Amino acid sequence: MIRVFVSGCYDIVHAGHLQFFREARALGDHLTVSFASAEVLWVHKHRRSSLPDDHKRALLAALDMVDEVVVGTGTEEGLDFKDDFLRLRPHILAVTEDDKYGPLKRALCAQVGARYELLPKTPPQFSPVSTTQIVRFIRAPEEAPLRVDFAGGWLDVPRFARAGAYVVNCAISPTVSLRDWPYERNAGLGGSGAWALLSGRDGVGAELDLGVGWQDPAVIAEGGLCVWRSGQRPDLELKHDAGFLRGRMALYWTGRPHDTPDLAKLPRDYAAIARASATARDAVWRTDLNLLADAVRQSHAVQRAEGMAALPGDIAGALAWKYCGGGFGGYALYLFADPAQRDAACTRPDFRPVEPYLAR
Repeated sequence: MIRVFVSGCYDIVHAGHLQFFREARALGDHLTVSFASAEVLWVHKHRRSSLPDDHKRALLAALDMVDEVVVGTGTEEGLDFKDDFLRLRPHILAVTEDDKYGPLKRALCAQVGARYELLPKTPPQFSPVSTTQIVRFIRAPEEAPLRVDFAGGWLDVPRFARAGAYVVNCAISPTVSLRDWPYERNAGLGGSGAWALLSGRDGVGAELDLGVGWQDPAVIAEGGLCVWRSGQRPDLELKHDAGFLRGRMALYWTGRPHDTPDLAKLPRDYAAIARASATARDAVWRTDLNLLADAVRQSHAVQRAEGMAALPGDIAGALAWKYCGGGFGGYALYLFADPAQRDAACTRPDFRPVEPYLAR
Protein backbone atom coordinates (compact mmCIF):
# COMPACT_ATOMS: atom_id res chain seq x y z
CA MET A 1 0.00 0.00 0.00
CA ILE A 2 1.35 3.40 -1.03
CA ARG A 3 0.65 5.96 1.68
CA VAL A 4 0.34 9.63 0.75
CA PHE A 5 0.57 12.50 3.23
CA VAL A 6 -0.58 16.12 2.86
CA SER A 7 -0.55 18.99 5.32
CA GLY A 8 -1.98 22.46 5.61
CA CYS A 9 -4.05 24.83 7.71
CA TYR A 10 -7.36 23.80 6.10
CA ASP A 11 -9.01 26.30 8.39
CA ILE A 12 -11.99 26.71 6.11
CA VAL A 13 -12.24 23.73 3.77
CA HIS A 14 -13.27 24.76 0.26
CA ALA A 15 -13.56 23.13 -3.16
CA GLY A 16 -9.92 23.84 -4.02
CA HIS A 17 -8.85 21.71 -1.06
CA LEU A 18 -11.09 18.87 -2.22
CA GLN A 19 -9.49 18.95 -5.66
CA PHE A 20 -6.02 18.83 -4.09
CA PHE A 21 -7.01 15.92 -1.83
CA ARG A 22 -8.34 13.94 -4.81
CA GLU A 23 -5.19 14.54 -6.85
CA ALA A 24 -2.98 13.60 -3.90
CA ARG A 25 -5.01 10.45 -3.19
CA ALA A 26 -4.60 9.41 -6.83
CA LEU A 27 -0.83 9.12 -6.22
CA GLY A 28 -1.32 6.09 -3.93
CA ASP A 29 -3.75 3.92 -2.00
CA HIS A 30 -4.11 5.77 1.31
CA LEU A 31 -4.28 9.49 2.13
CA THR A 32 -3.45 11.07 5.47
CA VAL A 33 -4.42 14.72 5.92
CA SER A 34 -2.74 16.74 8.65
CA PHE A 35 -4.19 20.10 9.64
CA ALA A 36 -2.62 22.75 11.87
CA SER A 37 -4.08 22.82 15.37
CA ALA A 38 -5.81 25.91 16.72
CA GLU A 39 -2.68 26.70 18.74
CA VAL A 40 -0.40 26.40 15.70
CA LEU A 41 -2.77 28.54 13.65
CA TRP A 42 -2.68 31.24 16.31
CA VAL A 43 1.11 31.18 16.70
CA HIS A 44 2.05 31.07 13.01
CA LYS A 45 -0.92 32.71 11.23
CA HIS A 46 -2.01 35.06 14.02
CA ARG A 47 -5.67 34.20 13.65
CA ARG A 48 -8.24 32.16 15.49
CA SER A 49 -9.35 28.83 14.13
CA SER A 50 -12.71 28.80 12.38
CA LEU A 51 -13.71 25.57 14.19
CA PRO A 52 -12.59 23.61 17.23
CA ASP A 53 -10.00 20.97 16.32
CA ASP A 54 -12.33 18.03 16.99
CA HIS A 55 -14.99 19.47 14.67
CA LYS A 56 -12.43 20.12 11.95
CA ARG A 57 -11.04 16.61 12.32
CA ALA A 58 -14.50 15.08 11.97
CA LEU A 59 -15.24 17.19 8.91
CA LEU A 60 -12.05 16.14 7.11
CA ALA A 61 -12.45 12.49 8.11
CA ALA A 62 -15.90 12.43 6.51
CA LEU A 63 -14.47 13.16 3.04
CA ASP A 64 -14.49 10.06 0.84
CA MET A 65 -10.93 10.56 -0.45
CA VAL A 66 -9.44 10.95 3.06
CA ASP A 67 -8.41 7.80 4.93
CA GLU A 68 -6.84 9.30 8.06
CA VAL A 69 -6.67 12.69 9.75
CA VAL A 70 -4.01 13.89 12.18
CA VAL A 71 -3.61 17.22 13.98
CA GLY A 72 -0.30 19.06 13.62
CA THR A 73 0.89 20.41 16.94
CA GLY A 74 4.58 21.04 16.31
CA THR A 75 6.06 24.47 16.88
CA GLU A 76 8.42 24.51 13.89
CA GLU A 77 6.89 26.73 11.23
CA GLY A 78 5.99 24.78 8.10
CA LEU A 79 6.56 21.44 9.86
CA ASP A 80 3.83 21.32 12.52
CA PHE A 81 3.09 17.76 11.25
CA LYS A 82 6.67 16.53 11.71
CA ASP A 83 6.05 14.11 14.63
CA ASP A 84 3.14 12.36 12.88
CA PHE A 85 5.09 12.21 9.62
CA LEU A 86 8.05 10.50 11.28
CA ARG A 87 5.71 8.12 13.10
CA LEU A 88 3.64 7.14 10.04
CA ARG A 89 6.58 7.09 7.58
CA PRO A 90 4.47 7.67 4.43
CA HIS A 91 5.81 6.96 0.96
CA ILE A 92 4.86 10.33 -0.53
CA LEU A 93 4.53 13.90 0.77
CA ALA A 94 2.35 15.76 -1.75
CA VAL A 95 2.47 19.55 -1.93
CA THR A 96 1.22 22.28 -4.27
CA GLU A 97 3.50 24.23 -6.58
CA ASP A 98 3.31 27.31 -4.37
CA ASP A 99 4.62 25.45 -1.28
CA LYS A 100 7.03 27.85 0.46
CA TYR A 101 8.57 25.29 2.81
CA GLY A 102 10.04 23.04 0.11
CA PRO A 103 13.61 22.75 1.46
CA LEU A 104 12.39 21.88 4.98
CA LYS A 105 9.95 19.30 3.69
CA ARG A 106 12.46 17.71 1.33
CA ALA A 107 14.86 17.28 4.25
CA LEU A 108 12.08 15.70 6.31
CA CYS A 109 11.25 13.28 3.48
CA ALA A 110 14.89 12.24 3.30
CA GLN A 111 14.72 11.09 6.94
CA VAL A 112 12.16 8.38 6.11
CA GLY A 113 12.90 7.79 2.43
CA ALA A 114 9.67 9.43 1.26
CA ARG A 115 9.19 11.10 -2.11
CA TYR A 116 8.52 14.84 -2.17
CA GLU A 117 5.82 15.14 -4.84
CA LEU A 118 5.11 18.56 -6.30
CA LEU A 119 1.62 18.46 -7.77
CA PRO A 120 1.40 20.58 -10.92
CA LYS A 121 -1.24 23.25 -11.15
CA THR A 122 -4.22 21.76 -12.96
CA PRO A 123 -7.19 23.72 -14.29
CA PRO A 124 -9.36 24.48 -11.25
CA GLN A 125 -12.74 22.77 -11.24
CA PHE A 126 -14.12 25.79 -9.37
CA SER A 127 -13.30 29.49 -9.21
CA PRO A 128 -10.10 29.74 -7.14
CA VAL A 129 -10.56 31.03 -3.61
CA SER A 130 -8.43 31.26 -0.49
CA THR A 131 -9.23 31.01 3.19
CA THR A 132 -8.31 34.69 3.54
CA GLN A 133 -10.82 35.60 0.82
CA ILE A 134 -13.52 33.55 2.51
CA VAL A 135 -12.88 35.22 5.86
CA ARG A 136 -13.00 38.65 4.23
CA PHE A 137 -16.29 37.78 2.52
CA ILE A 138 -17.80 36.62 5.82
CA ARG A 139 -16.69 39.86 7.45
CA ALA A 140 -17.77 42.04 4.52
CA PRO A 141 -20.53 44.55 5.25
CA GLU A 142 -23.98 44.07 3.73
CA GLU A 143 -24.05 47.66 2.51
CA ALA A 144 -21.55 50.41 1.85
CA PRO A 145 -21.57 54.11 0.98
CA LEU A 146 -20.24 55.59 -2.22
CA ARG A 147 -18.24 58.84 -2.20
CA VAL A 148 -17.89 62.33 -3.61
CA ASP A 149 -14.57 64.14 -3.92
CA PHE A 150 -14.06 67.86 -3.41
CA ALA A 151 -10.42 68.33 -4.36
CA GLY A 152 -7.18 66.49 -4.93
CA GLY A 153 -8.77 63.34 -6.29
CA TRP A 154 -6.01 62.51 -8.76
CA LEU A 155 -3.21 62.97 -6.25
CA ASP A 156 -4.04 59.53 -4.88
CA VAL A 157 -2.83 57.83 -8.08
CA PRO A 158 0.58 56.64 -6.84
CA ARG A 159 2.60 57.65 -9.87
CA PHE A 160 1.27 61.22 -9.58
CA ALA A 161 1.36 61.55 -5.78
CA ARG A 162 2.77 64.82 -4.51
CA ALA A 163 4.34 65.35 -1.12
CA GLY A 164 2.50 67.98 0.89
CA ALA A 165 -0.74 67.67 -1.10
CA TYR A 166 -4.09 66.26 0.01
CA VAL A 167 -7.16 64.34 -1.10
CA VAL A 168 -10.46 65.54 0.41
CA ASN A 169 -13.58 63.44 0.02
CA CYS A 170 -16.75 62.32 1.77
CA ALA A 171 -18.68 59.06 2.00
CA ILE A 172 -22.33 59.49 1.01
CA SER A 173 -25.70 57.87 1.42
CA PRO A 174 -27.96 56.31 0.28
CA THR A 175 -25.81 53.22 0.56
CA VAL A 176 -25.42 50.39 -1.96
CA SER A 177 -25.36 46.60 -1.65
CA LEU A 178 -24.65 43.68 -3.96
CA ARG A 179 -28.41 43.46 -4.57
CA ASP A 180 -29.42 47.12 -4.53
CA TRP A 181 -27.50 49.85 -6.34
CA PRO A 182 -29.57 53.05 -6.51
CA TYR A 183 -27.08 54.96 -8.66
CA GLU A 184 -25.95 54.89 -12.28
CA ARG A 185 -22.97 52.58 -12.90
CA ASN A 186 -19.49 53.74 -13.96
CA ALA A 187 -20.37 57.19 -12.75
CA GLY A 188 -17.41 58.49 -10.72
CA LEU A 189 -18.68 57.71 -7.21
CA GLY A 190 -16.19 54.99 -6.33
CA GLY A 191 -18.45 52.09 -7.24
CA SER A 192 -15.60 49.69 -7.94
CA GLY A 193 -14.16 50.35 -4.47
CA ALA A 194 -17.55 49.75 -2.84
CA TRP A 195 -18.07 46.57 -4.86
CA ALA A 196 -14.69 45.22 -3.75
CA LEU A 197 -15.52 45.94 -0.09
CA LEU A 198 -18.95 44.29 -0.35
CA SER A 199 -17.38 41.27 -2.06
CA GLY A 200 -14.89 40.76 0.74
CA ARG A 201 -11.86 41.95 -1.21
CA ASP A 202 -9.10 44.38 -0.31
CA GLY A 203 -10.63 47.53 -1.75
CA VAL A 204 -7.43 49.58 -1.76
CA GLY A 205 -5.48 46.77 -3.43
CA ALA A 206 -8.23 46.27 -6.00
CA GLU A 207 -8.19 49.95 -6.98
CA LEU A 208 -4.41 50.09 -7.21
CA ASP A 209 -4.52 47.00 -9.43
CA LEU A 210 -6.78 48.99 -11.80
CA GLY A 211 -4.02 51.58 -12.14
CA VAL A 212 -5.96 54.29 -10.31
CA GLY A 213 -5.75 55.55 -6.74
CA TRP A 214 -6.87 54.53 -3.29
CA GLN A 215 -9.23 57.38 -2.39
CA ASP A 216 -12.47 55.54 -3.19
CA PRO A 217 -12.14 52.41 -1.03
CA ALA A 218 -10.30 54.35 1.68
CA VAL A 219 -13.13 56.80 2.39
CA ILE A 220 -15.83 54.18 1.71
CA ALA A 221 -14.35 51.97 4.42
CA GLU A 222 -13.67 54.93 6.77
CA GLY A 223 -16.86 56.94 6.34
CA GLY A 224 -17.26 60.62 7.11
CA LEU A 225 -15.57 63.66 5.57
CA CYS A 226 -11.87 62.88 5.29
CA VAL A 227 -8.62 64.69 4.61
CA TRP A 228 -5.93 62.32 3.32
CA ARG A 229 -2.28 63.06 2.75
CA SER A 230 -1.22 62.37 -0.82
CA GLY A 231 1.00 59.31 -1.22
CA GLN A 232 1.34 55.68 -2.17
CA ARG A 233 -1.16 54.40 0.42
CA PRO A 234 -4.00 55.97 2.47
CA ASP A 235 -2.73 58.29 5.22
CA LEU A 236 -5.64 59.85 7.12
CA GLU A 237 -4.98 63.31 8.59
CA LEU A 238 -8.51 64.27 9.66
CA LYS A 239 -11.97 62.71 9.83
CA HIS A 240 -14.96 65.04 10.29
CA ASP A 241 -18.61 64.13 10.89
CA ALA A 242 -19.55 66.45 7.99
CA GLY A 243 -22.52 67.91 9.85
CA PHE A 244 -22.08 71.24 8.04
CA LEU A 245 -22.68 69.43 4.71
CA ARG A 246 -26.05 67.93 5.65
CA GLY A 247 -28.76 69.15 3.33
CA ARG A 248 -26.23 70.86 1.08
CA MET A 249 -25.08 68.23 -1.42
CA ALA A 250 -26.73 67.01 -4.60
CA LEU A 251 -25.65 64.90 -7.54
CA TYR A 252 -26.33 65.80 -11.16
CA TRP A 253 -26.36 62.94 -13.68
CA THR A 254 -24.69 64.03 -16.91
CA GLY A 255 -26.31 61.25 -18.91
CA ARG A 256 -23.21 59.27 -19.81
CA PRO A 257 -20.77 57.05 -17.89
CA HIS A 258 -17.00 57.29 -17.94
CA ASP A 259 -14.01 54.97 -17.63
CA THR A 260 -11.80 56.08 -14.74
CA PRO A 261 -8.75 53.85 -15.50
CA ASP A 262 -8.47 55.33 -18.99
CA LEU A 263 -8.85 58.86 -17.64
CA ALA A 264 -5.89 58.34 -15.31
CA LYS A 265 -3.61 58.43 -18.35
CA LEU A 266 -4.57 61.98 -19.38
CA PRO A 267 -2.18 64.87 -18.81
CA ARG A 268 -3.47 67.28 -16.16
CA ASP A 269 -2.44 70.25 -14.06
CA TYR A 270 -1.31 68.55 -10.84
CA ALA A 271 -0.02 71.79 -9.34
CA ALA A 272 -3.50 73.31 -9.60
CA ILE A 273 -5.05 70.12 -8.21
CA ALA A 274 -2.67 70.31 -5.25
CA ARG A 275 -3.60 73.96 -4.60
CA ALA A 276 -7.29 73.08 -4.62
CA SER A 277 -6.60 70.19 -2.24
CA ALA A 278 -4.88 72.53 0.22
CA THR A 279 -7.89 74.87 0.15
CA ALA A 280 -10.27 71.96 0.74
CA ARG A 281 -8.12 70.71 3.61
CA ASP A 282 -8.26 74.12 5.28
CA ALA A 283 -12.02 74.23 4.77
CA VAL A 284 -12.50 70.95 6.62
CA TRP A 285 -10.28 72.05 9.49
CA ARG A 286 -12.31 75.30 9.76
CA THR A 287 -15.71 73.66 9.04
CA ASP A 288 -16.18 76.34 6.39
CA LEU A 289 -18.70 75.58 3.64
CA ASN A 290 -17.79 78.65 1.55
CA LEU A 291 -14.10 77.80 1.61
CA LEU A 292 -14.89 74.23 0.59
CA ALA A 293 -16.96 75.63 -2.27
CA ASP A 294 -13.89 77.64 -3.33
CA ALA A 295 -11.86 74.39 -3.47
CA VAL A 296 -14.58 72.77 -5.57
CA ARG A 297 -14.53 75.72 -7.99
CA GLN A 298 -10.75 75.44 -8.28
CA SER A 299 -11.10 71.71 -9.00
CA HIS A 300 -13.74 72.35 -11.64
CA ALA A 301 -11.49 74.94 -13.32
CA VAL A 302 -8.89 72.19 -13.78
CA GLN A 303 -11.57 69.91 -15.25
CA ARG A 304 -12.76 72.57 -17.68
CA ALA A 305 -9.16 73.16 -18.77
CA GLU A 306 -8.98 69.44 -19.60
CA GLY A 307 -11.90 69.90 -22.00
CA MET A 308 -14.79 68.67 -19.89
CA ALA A 309 -18.17 70.07 -20.95
CA ALA A 310 -19.74 72.91 -19.00
CA LEU A 311 -22.14 71.86 -16.24
CA PRO A 312 -25.49 73.58 -15.62
CA GLY A 313 -24.72 76.85 -13.82
CA ASP A 314 -28.21 78.31 -13.48
CA ILE A 315 -29.17 76.32 -10.38
CA ALA A 316 -30.52 78.61 -7.67
CA GLY A 317 -28.47 78.52 -4.48
CA ALA A 318 -25.62 76.45 -5.94
CA LEU A 319 -22.29 77.62 -4.55
CA ALA A 320 -19.99 75.38 -6.59
CA TRP A 321 -19.97 72.27 -8.74
CA LYS A 322 -17.53 69.81 -10.27
CA TYR A 323 -17.43 66.42 -11.94
CA CYS A 324 -16.97 63.49 -9.59
CA GLY A 325 -14.03 61.15 -10.10
CA GLY A 326 -12.39 61.46 -13.49
CA GLY A 327 -15.18 63.48 -15.03
CA PHE A 328 -15.96 63.56 -18.77
CA GLY A 329 -19.39 62.21 -17.80
CA GLY A 330 -20.77 60.42 -14.79
CA TYR A 331 -22.10 62.39 -11.84
CA ALA A 332 -21.28 65.94 -10.86
CA LEU A 333 -21.39 67.23 -7.28
CA TYR A 334 -23.23 70.46 -6.43
CA LEU A 335 -22.85 72.33 -3.13
CA PHE A 336 -25.74 74.53 -1.96
CA ALA A 337 -25.99 77.43 0.45
CA ASP A 338 -28.90 75.92 2.39
CA PRO A 339 -31.08 72.77 2.45
CA ALA A 340 -34.17 74.46 0.99
CA GLN A 341 -32.30 75.49 -2.15
CA ARG A 342 -30.77 71.99 -2.42
CA ASP A 343 -34.18 70.35 -2.11
CA ALA A 344 -35.66 72.73 -4.68
CA ALA A 345 -32.93 71.80 -7.16
CA CYS A 346 -33.65 68.11 -6.56
CA THR A 347 -37.18 68.49 -7.90
CA ARG A 348 -35.46 68.32 -11.30
CA PRO A 349 -35.25 64.78 -12.68
CA ASP A 350 -31.48 64.94 -13.26
CA PHE A 351 -30.63 65.99 -9.67
CA ARG A 352 -30.78 63.88 -6.52
CA PRO A 353 -29.99 64.68 -2.88
CA VAL A 354 -27.19 62.87 -1.04
CA GLU A 355 -26.02 63.13 2.55
CA PRO A 356 -22.72 62.54 4.35
CA TYR A 357 -22.37 58.96 5.60
CA LEU A 358 -20.83 58.25 8.98
CA ALA A 359 -20.76 54.61 10.04
CA ARG A 360 -22.51 53.92 13.34
